[in-house]
Amino acid sequence: MGAAQTLLKNPLGAARFALRAAAILVTLAACLPGHWFSRAPSPWPRRFLAAVSHILGVRITVEGEMLLHDVFFVANHVGWIDIPILAGRTGTAFVSQDKIKSWPLVGWLARLNNTVFVSRTERHMVGRQVAELREALAAHQPVAIFPEGTTTDGRALLPFKPSLFAVLMPPPRRLLIQPVAICFDAQGRHLAWIGEETAPQNAWRIFTSRQPIGCHLRFLPPFDPGDHPDRKQIAHEARRRIADALHQHYGHPVA
Repeated sequence: MGAAQTLLKNPLGAARFALRAAAILVTLAACLPGHWFSRAPSPWPRRFLAAVSHILGVRITVEGEMLLHDVFFVANHVGWIDIPILAGRTGTAFVSQDKIKSWPLVGWLARLNNTVFVSRTERHMVGRQVAELREALAAHQPVAIFPEGTTTDGRALLPFKPSLFAVLMPPPRRLLIQPVAICFDAQGRHLAWIGEETAPQNAWRIFTSRQPIGCHLRFLPPFDPGDHPDRKQIAHEARRRIADALHQHYGHPVA
């Protein structure tokens, strides 16, 4: 279905999309001057991303005590909406696929939030990417990864890819890993970015959603990566804790 047909079929959805997009652009324009003139670390990316999640209808509840610095967040992944939700609460930067760097507007916004871009295909760049990630951690801004490498509907948990945990062997300084379970209600799971859906298609569904999206962020007890012998064990421990939290939230075991 073409864009014109989509607009004609769902004019109310198109109106919601336009209003939300306009609200986000106005918020961005209001936040940029403060960001440009702020001393590092700037609070404005966090404020902007918190506003984005609110504009999109996300209603967030939080459980647990989150760390605000010297922390490496590890979370399960439902879709791009995880990013404004988690960053709006914590101020974290992210590790992201390098293709996002070239996306219009989104890539520029990701760079403003100090995103570390990594390549899935150019394995010879892994050493440089780990060095960039260590540099980001050394700046004391929280950094978050989604180690599944792709998304689910939130009720499942895929194997964690241990490669980026190499930055913690040894850690660049004293820091802790804090696993985070991102738990959505039925509406949020319905809007998950999975399958063959493209980014614009998923954005359209979220921007035009009539129902609020319930999201429960559960910050789990942190642990010291130095207590584990290698990156595989670190990945296993983080996944085990998130799987237990998802089990408790949804009421069924997570493999």
